[in-house]
Amino acid sequence: MFTGIVEEIGTVEAVRKGASSAAMRIGAKEILSDIKVGDSIAVNGICLTVTSFDGKGFWVDVMPETLSRSSIGKAARGSAVNLERAMLCGGRFGGHIVSGHIDGTGTILEVQADDNAVWYTIAAEKGVMRYIVEKGSVAIDGISLTVAKVQEERFSVSVIPHTREKTILSRKKAGDIVNLENDVIGKYVEKLLQTPDTEKKPSNISKEFLLKNGF
Repeated sequence: MFTGIVEEIGTVEAVRKGASSAAMRIGAKEILSDIKVGDSIAVNGICLTVTSFDGKGFWVDVMPETLSRSSIGKAARGSAVNLERAMLCGGRFGGHIVSGHIDGTGTILEVQADDNAVWYTIAAEKGVMRYIVEKGSVAIDGISLTVAKVQEERFSVSVIPHTREKTILSRKKAGDIVNLENDVIGKYVEKLLQTPDTEKKPSNISKEFLLKNGF
């Protein structure tokens, strides 16, 4: 589990491609301080497992499902990536709940400066857009961000200078592909509301009740 607060920018140093999978070495500094084999690291928002490491980087395996669902397959030697270690229990929760399981990809349509902030407008498929709500949370390449505007097939976020400086967003431009992860709470609520009546236990909680109380 992650929070979407990126710890550092790493660099892809090697990619070994298989028939439908890949292994990748990523150079890093800050996150190596307490790294272990088997640890989960979010790489551009994708939860990947450390298979080996040394003082300058680590290796991860990338399965076919991950390649098909995310943009990681486009990463090449020299690509910059956002890195975050799994969150510690007992620490401050700076972002939102991020699982590292990508729901789909989006395409940056526009990057526009607005005084000290920068707006990113991103197009996404319907399966992702259904969970995008104004003032809700979304993870873009593993970065916890607040949705500022929503249209039928696109949404926009406004990014502060610190976030651009500490992540690879500063290198993104129109046409680039980004990984997207929706807020997991919305998906679970939808699933529960769709459960057949025969499986439901008596409850006073309804869709109308949730809407009335701000959910």
